[in-house]
Amino acid sequence: MKCPMCEAPVKSIRDNPAFPFCSERCRLTDLGKWLDEDYRIPAQGEADVESEPDGDEPEPGATPGRGGSS
Repeated sequence: MKCPMCEAPVKSIRDNPAFPFCSERCRLTDLGKWLDEDYRIPAQGEADVESEPDGDEPEPGATPGRGGSS
């Protein structure tokens, strides 16, 4: 197995408290990247949600809160 930060060989979890990293330095470097928001987990944004038709949106020109038509 290789370290995800520097690609150096990684010792087994029994012999390495920094596992899956090769060292404490690489482990802390990775943590710093998460804290600085260099890594991000993709999320579905509002623009993506709005583009999906769900059938619950009122018709254009409809008055919210009023049921039926006159």
